[in-house]
Amino acid sequence: MAKFAALFDELTAMGIARPGHTHVPAPATREQLIRVHEAGYVDAVLARAVPPAVERRIGLPVDDGVARRALLANGGTLLTARLALRHGIACNTAGGSHHARRASGAGFCVFNDVAVAIRALQAEGAIERALIVDLDVHQGDGTAEIFAGDASVFTLSVHCGANFPLRKEASDLDIDLPPETGDEAYLEALAPALDAAIKAGPFDIVFYNAGVDVHGADRLGRLALGDQGIARRDALVIQLARALGLPLAGVIGGGYMDDVIALARRHAILHRSAEAALNDGIAKAPQAV
Repeated sequence: MAKFAALFDELTAMGIARPGHTHVPAPATREQLIRVHEAGYVDAVLARAVPPAVERRIGLPVDDGVARRALLANGGTLLTARLALRHGIACNTAGGSHHARRASGAGFCVFNDVAVAIRALQAEGAIERALIVDLDVHQGDGTAEIFAGDASVFTLSVHCGANFPLRKEASDLDIDLPPETGDEAYLEALAPALDAAIKAGPFDIVFYNAGVDVHGADRLGRLALGDQGIARRDALVIQLARALGLPLAGVIGGGYMDDVIALARRHAILHRSAEAALNDGIAKAPQAV
């Protein structure tokens, strides 16, 4: 939990979270949440009355702090997407809760923020089709379940196959990588996967889950990327989206280390990559949420 505040402090120190480029979201509303999740589950979270069995599936007690963070993270991803549509690129300082399904949370995820943002934008008429590029080390099973059979959303998940969740769902395109995959092999697998996903377009927006649990030092990862590999990965995704003229909304995804400062700096690679795209003239001013 401490990584979220540490990330914002890191971005402030770096000058990325600066006046005019930083935005504070409103919590997600019940109406927005029930477009994705079953109403009974949403109401249980809002009432702080989630059954113990579901809390065990989530891995967290859904108390006031956890519920409020989930509502703000979902509101943050929706705001991130709106800012991306306006400015070209925006990055949340949270988000990426891709294990949450229609009827339940799971794997430290209460609500599926990317799904909530997509359904809200579609309901508003702001977008028709979305591409999800999920590069967290764990498969985006909840996202795949929510959008199964939905031609308006294309789900790409590149992950370690021998990792949580044990039972995978079928994304539109899944790339299962073996444990200890490092920078070069990872990037060699990613490039054609991105090409295949783009060919499934056209799209109005890209949602990018930039989980850093792909790092070799991550407690829950099992892949072997280094900081430079993560930076090259993020740059590849961002530059591809910008070259195609697609707005990109970034979320931080997973990252699990005891050294919270080191973890925050690793998550900040996403925001630094967005800043680098700006400096290269590829994007408009990136926005932090």
